Amino acid sequence: MMIPYENSYKTPTVLIVDDVPANLDVLVENLQQENIELVVALSGEEGYRLANEIKPDLILLDIMMPGVDGYETCRRLKATRETTDIPVVFLTAKDNERDIEQGLCLGAVDYISKPFSMPILKARLRNHLALKHKSNLLVQLACTDELTRVANRRHFDYVIERELSRAQRNQTDLSVIMIDVDHFKLFNDHYGHPEGDRCLKQVSRALSSVLHRPADLLARYGGEEFIVLLPETDADGAADIAEKLRQAVFSLSIPHQNSDSDDRVTISLGVATCRPKESQIVEDLLESADKALYQAKTHGRNRFTAACHSTHHN
Repeated sequence: MMIPYENSYKTPTVLIVDDVPANLDVLVENLQQENIELVVALSGEEGYRLANEIKPDLILLDIMMPGVDGYETCRRLKATRETTDIPVVFLTAKDNERDIEQGLCLGAVDYISKPFSMPILKARLRNHLALKHKSNLLVQLACTDELTRVANRRHFDYVIERELSRAQRNQTDLSVIMIDVDHFKLFNDHYGHPEGDRCLKQVSRALSSVLHRPADLLARYGGEEFIVLLPETDADGAADIAEKLRQAVFSLSIPHQNSDSDDRVTISLGVATCRPKESQIVEDLLESADKALYQAKTHGRNRFTAACHSTHHN
């Protein structure tokens, strides 16, 4: 998938968790005038579930709730990878120093005691949302290849470790496709590096257009190399996608006079699939894909190779 830069400030989502409906009514009535989307929960359990489902930009959290109180809800949020970075603001009647210290030590970014000033609450809310937006941009930049705007290798390395563990737990297939732009050095030598950069951008867009599932990941692996991660995809499914990737780049019809595999820019691909056991490591899967890619190059390029067979169509 391409990783789009956030050029505009999308409407942030705020989750309010409080077991007293009257408190929620007051907050919703006053905050709905802000440029935010509001979601409410009447318990810590419901708040934690909604946080994992909708990934809000900020959580306003009461402490004194029956069952799972605000402290425990915050502890669970911070212990869960998907929600740990969501800023939590305690909004509560508990106002002594020990309560405030406990809340902040659990990872909350702010602690607002009731009764509070609504204008001050709104101002703090805006500040925290602005900081979250900047934080999101920094994370996005750290995960994105500057030239092609697909994921970078650092992000790929992180995601494949996570997906391998998930595939081990669920005993599902995991596939990888290694991709190399054929004779790219000759392309650069003949057309120049600016055209080479333009070519890589076009190739990355074409590759990205083939991938439609949110879990599928396209990354620039280095230089003219790309890599695709396909969770829950068997060998036949990966082979089908590999051919579509090849065709997408071939259809760009970017001239390449110095290529000995075609008169246009083409790619070679190596496909590897596994249903990982506990002993499986990422390097094994990548090595299999790399060997398959080498075979595709050896057999003439502009093709994919997987499971000891190669396929080539124009």
